Amino acid sequence: MGSDVPIMIASFPRAIMHMDADAFFTSVEQALNPELRGKAVVTGQERGIIACASYEAKALGIARGITLADARKLCPGLVILPSDYESYSLFSKRMFDILRRFTPDVEEYSIDEAFADISGMRRVFRCSYEDIARRAQESVRRELGITVSIGVSVSKTLAKLCSKFRKPAGLTALPGGAIHLFLQRTPLEKVWGFGPNTVDLLRKLGLTNALDYVNRPEGWAGKLLGKKGREIWHELRGNSVWKVDTAPKRNYATIMKSKTFTPPSADRSIVFAEMVRNVDGAMAKARRFALRPRRIGVVLRRQNFMHDGCEANLSRATASTQEAMPVAEMLFSRVFREGVEYRATLVALMDLESDAGQQYELFQDPVRIESMRRLSEAVDEINERFGRRTVAPGALLWLKGRPEAPRDVVPARMKDLLDGETPKRHLGIPRLAITV
Repeated sequence: MGSDVPIMIASFPRAIMHMDADAFFTSVEQALNPELRGKAVVTGQERGIIACASYEAKALGIARGITLADARKLCPGLVILPSDYESYSLFSKRMFDILRRFTPDVEEYSIDEAFADISGMRRVFRCSYEDIARRAQESVRRELGITVSIGVSVSKTLAKLCSKFRKPAGLTALPGGAIHLFLQRTPLEKVWGFGPNTVDLLRKLGLTNALDYVNRPEGWAGKLLGKKGREIWHELRGNSVWKVDTAPKRNYATIMKSKTFTPPSADRSIVFAEMVRNVDGAMAKARRFALRPRRIGVVLRRQNFMHDGCEANLSRATASTQEAMPVAEMLFSRVFREGVEYRATLVALMDLESDAGQQYELFQDPVRIESMRRLSEAVDEINERFGRRTVAPGALLWLKGRPEAPRDVVPARMKDLLDGETPKRHLGIPRLAITV
């Protein structure tokens, strides 16, 4: 199947909505501190590179990933803030809760994006799908003080394309009968699922836009790009293949933890402690999702942004930090170079398997394994009750004595505590910065 005949399907066989927050991190900062509205604002002070830029900053050529030094050259009056992930998470939860007022079928795709299946909800709200999206958009703006862009169409891929079409605060509804017109003006690099190499390949074959792709036969797409290429072909033609998944994410192919630290350091103890922190965090996440890795990798990023890394198998699948540390330390020793300054460490847990129904092998020590498991459970329980890293590996003590740097800053929410709060225990509410 596939021709130059326009794609004509029912107007909305399914109605999928994609909500995408506009410059989310900086929008939250501007909502919490109204004095920042209309100003060029960026977050990422603690990392030394831009994590998010407001639209006012983007208009000056400032984008995510550039260094703070380069950003200051473009805008000397730039407002630079540390990332307040606690407040961002609270706003994210509120945003998704608002979306669930319009349908229970909501997939939290990332901290600032969500898909929602609103099929059939016209009867409930007595209005069009576009008007349902507009109501959701206005509710977020009114209640949270941030803007979102929304796309509505017949598949997840088309809905995501639509949400990116008009930003910020845009709303685009694409019915089935207009798909071919929209795809004709959609460059290949904008298609969700097409990476740079795929785009280069398709261009070499004479394709210039998404319509060119779907006008090729289905078999051609599958032979060239495999199962994913065939699924994208269907999604772009309005055949909903990727369903809205409302279940919390439980399956991971890999768990990674990375940390950029300041100032860069050539001190073996400090770099090792940063690596240990990532091992501890990654293992805690694996335990939270009842997973155990069989393989671990360690990567050190130098000050010049080059990487050194290696990986190895664990003696058995385990989510115990204590059991994994000897292998992680061995990998660190292979990678670390004396006299080299490092700015970040990354730990990857691979070959993950379920922790359910564990079977002991012949020469394993069940008593020791059970002791390690109970130790991990105790650590998790204490940290859950009294705050993150109340109990942590001893190597992290080295981080308390490291030299301070101008970028070693914390968000205001972490310093300005409400009555009864501690640095480890906060109420689940953001804090407005308003001068009365």
